[in-house]
Amino acid sequence: MKTLVLAEKPSVAREIARVMGSRDKHKGYFEGPKYVVTWALGHLVGLAEPEDYDGKFGTWAIEDLPILPGKMKLKVLKESSHQYKIVQQLMRRQDVGELIVATDAAREGELLARWIMDMAKWNKPFQRLWISSQTDKAIKEGFSSLKPGAQFERLYQSARCRAEADWMIGLNVTRALTCKFGAPLSAGRVQTPSLGMIMQRENEIISFVSEGYSSLRADLGSFQVTWRGNNGDSRIFNPEEVTRLQSKLDGRSGKIIKLKKSEKTVPHPLAYDLTELQRDANRMLGFSAKQTSNVLQRLYEQHKLVTYPRTDSRYLTSDMGDTLKERLNSVAVGPYAPLARPLLRKPLTLSKRIVDDSKVTDHHAIIPTEQTVLLNALSSEERKLYDLIVRRFISLFYPPARFDNVAVIVDIAGENLHAKGTTMKDSGWRIVYDGQAMDEDEDGDDTEERGTTLPELREGEAVTVKKCLVQAGRTLPPKRYTEAALLTQMEKHGLGTPATRADIIEKLVNSDTIERQGNSLHPTGKGKQLIQLAPADLRTPELTARWEAELERIARGQGKPEPFLLGIRDMAQSLINGVKNSEATYKPHNVSNSHCPDCGTRLLEKKTARGLVLTCPSEDCGYRRSGEKRLSNRRCPQCHKKMEMKEGKAGPYVQCLGCGITETMNQDSKHVNKREQQKLVNQFAKKQESIGSNLGDLLKAAMEKKGK
Repeated sequence: MKTLVLAEKPSVAREIARVMGSRDKHKGYFEGPKYVVTWALGHLVGLAEPEDYDGKFGTWAIEDLPILPGKMKLKVLKESSHQYKIVQQLMRRQDVGELIVATDAAREGELLARWIMDMAKWNKPFQRLWISSQTDKAIKEGFSSLKPGAQFERLYQSARCRAEADWMIGLNVTRALTCKFGAPLSAGRVQTPSLGMIMQRENEIISFVSEGYSSLRADLGSFQVTWRGNNGDSRIFNPEEVTRLQSKLDGRSGKIIKLKKSEKTVPHPLAYDLTELQRDANRMLGFSAKQTSNVLQRLYEQHKLVTYPRTDSRYLTSDMGDTLKERLNSVAVGPYAPLARPLLRKPLTLSKRIVDDSKVTDHHAIIPTEQTVLLNALSSEERKLYDLIVRRFISLFYPPARFDNVAVIVDIAGENLHAKGTTMKDSGWRIVYDGQAMDEDEDGDDTEERGTTLPELREGEAVTVKKCLVQAGRTLPPKRYTEAALLTQMEKHGLGTPATRADIIEKLVNSDTIERQGNSLHPTGKGKQLIQLAPADLRTPELTARWEAELERIARGQGKPEPFLLGIRDMAQSLINGVKNSEATYKPHNVSNSHCPDCGTRLLEKKTARGLVLTCPSEDCGYRRSGEKRLSNRRCPQCHKKMEMKEGKAGPYVQCLGCGITETMNQDSKHVNKREQQKLVNQFAKKQESIGSNLGDLLKAAMEKKGK
């Protein structure tokens, strides 16, 4: 009897087949003496659509909502049905007696495998391959220590509940909003509260009132001190107070009344999980969360240089201790060699900040594999992301950074002025980052004073103010979210998982509810309205966070699926009733000044990967054209500016953007302007021998060609 191996992707199946000796290639699978290796293409099976339960649901109608089937059905996905048929046939082969689930070792990977098994009615034994890297060594070790399939039943139930909850909430609320307000409005239990956080920040920015203030610094010759009030704030909002302090302190003498030195020790940052890596890649490299996920997947799957990407742990397990030097040796090349090689000469110190079994659930932190890296084989993106992972891994084995903090308080004419300074004693792990990286756990000292070097001072020492320096400033509104900051908030509130957060952000961008402006995320006009139209319970993260916590409890065996799904059904009914009874209205934010040439309706502007597109909102029309403005060489007879080229029922015409004057264009016209003349002359210059050498001949030939 043979064993069937189900991988998640063709590339992974190919590697497993090579390592396990299945060398005969067939359409959709590999076969060898012992193993038949096939693959999914992501999901081959998914939850049935509403119209699969009842044909009337194919047309969206608010009176049909909510749609809550008694038992959720599965269906083979049309776009990958060819591969499903191959997998189904392999599962039904008489010589196949066992299945090894080798999909991604996580909630989603477990779900897609179980749905395929359910659809194909697999009733034979199955085991689970649970590995954290794609190296040959990891695959062989994984096959030698397969786990019983039943051990992951709770993980599957958690994934099933998540998928069904998203179907019941997302599908119903999206249909309700779209039908109620006559526009494509998408909502969901994770995307809507994520949009809500962006919109809340936008409201804070809009309502913010900036105030002017001044700060006062006194130059004491060898160093400077800053005036601070009793609350520690250096900002002075009263101009008269600034003038009073300046005249009071200028030229006066005082003394140092307090000098405090303290040594600060900063341990190395924790190893990366996916969310932390996405944050750093956004902050330091400008990568989007989705971009980081895609590049990381290539490093894991194609190059086999890093461990499993979609992890939420920042620690390693105790059984990995013996592999760490091998991993360090594999990265001891190029710029990392002088950093890694000293560590290989001595035993590694494994503190609780590195190894902690209690803080690892399904997968440990993202670290390099034992695979030797060829840096030249990596793309620019892959190289940059790999650099972050390698340096973070190497830094785990360096000592803490140590520096002295010096805090000085000077009394001048009864006013307290302050100065802070830092002296580095031991760079420790910072040497891995050339001293540039700051640990996430460090407190936020005044950025102006951080790193200031102070002279040797002593308590009681006399000082004199040489000059008072007044600097003007204004209070600033809260900053808009970057992807790094939004990921932090999503993680804090339990919105989504490390594997899904990047896709949620992309979904918000693609549905035109938020947009990227530089590195910041801004709500669009559509997003601003949507957050007001969506049910109130979905706008904030609290409800969804409770659902995610319950899903985690189900995965750990501490909760049951049935009560959770019953609660979701009740919630879906309540949310739909709220939308149905809403008295709000929606006004499209992207209405253009152009009209549909077929039905006369104002066209809507939509941003796509190919640029701006104008579409007709009428359901029975479907008109669509590029929205990029095309300027003609014809000038307005009134303002003499170039006129815009447009298409109408009667054909092309031109219109002045400022005056609104329109003129028809004669399609049969053979008029050639001066710029077109020169272009045609250059075009035919190479054909002088056959056409003629004088300008008249050239233009004549060009005009003849244009007229044909």
